[in-house]
Amino acid sequence: MHTTPSPARLHGAALLLAVLLVLAALLTPHAPAHAADASVRQKLSEESVIAGVLERGVLRVGFSTFVPWAMQDISGKFIGFEVDVATRLAEDLGVKVEFVPTKWSGIIPALLTGKFDVIIGGMSVKPDRNLKVNFTIPYDYAGMALMANRATAKGFTTLDDFDKPQVTIAARTGSTAAAAAKKRFPRATLRLFDDEAPAIHEVLSGRAHAMVSSAPLPAFEVLKNPDRLFLPVPGTFTSEPVAFAVRKGDVDTLNVFDNWIRLMEAEGWLKERKHYWFETNEWEARLK
Repeated sequence: MHTTPSPARLHGAALLLAVLLVLAALLTPHAPAHAADASVRQKLSEESVIAGVLERGVLRVGFSTFVPWAMQDISGKFIGFEVDVATRLAEDLGVKVEFVPTKWSGIIPALLTGKFDVIIGGMSVKPDRNLKVNFTIPYDYAGMALMANRATAKGFTTLDDFDKPQVTIAARTGSTAAAAAKKRFPRATLRLFDDEAPAIHEVLSGRAHAMVSSAPLPAFEVLKNPDRLFLPVPGTFTSEPVAFAVRKGDVDTLNVFDNWIRLMEAEGWLKERKHYWFETNEWEARLK
């Protein structure tokens, strides 16, 4: 015998069916999407810079020469704080290191076009740079210092003494030193050079009153030329985080580098290397 369902039961069944249909509609499209997401993630992982480095067996490092970050010894071999960092990183990854010297003004474009895998070259984290590349966590902090010519800057004892129209300040093109000089000494004449050597010579010759550069280069130059150079202001007048730079969109490579930096900090290795290169002059004998 068949009975006619009550209106209440019909309403409950309809409501249950509607809920099931909604749940099916919500859940069904996501299954393929999750699978697709996993496939994309796997593909990105396989195409990451770090995957290419391991497959190639070589880590290509872009840098520019800054004393004592990176320079050539008497035999032509690259030495310095950055060289130690890049060499240890490659060793820990189980690969060789290949150094790719690059002019500072073009180092980010060279990274973006794939001429090397990473910039390890005393690069400070700056918003305009961060729009083009991704930075790791800082592995160091840099500061800008000022050295001056004893004759042309005689009597200059404050930073404000250099912020005058008749003062010429030298710095390296595209560097944070150039940006710091422009910001701190807006009234002075800023003269830019592709490398630090001609900028230093400009001050030594008296054609520039002073030079702004990352510490400790100014202090080392004063020690080498005490009769012609001096430090009008002790220490540094800026503080900036320094990090590796990698191409955008490569989370795997960024993750590997970040965690390597954390390990080196915990081990005390970065501090030990920084002390050797920035707080002693033991390495100077390797340049002669």
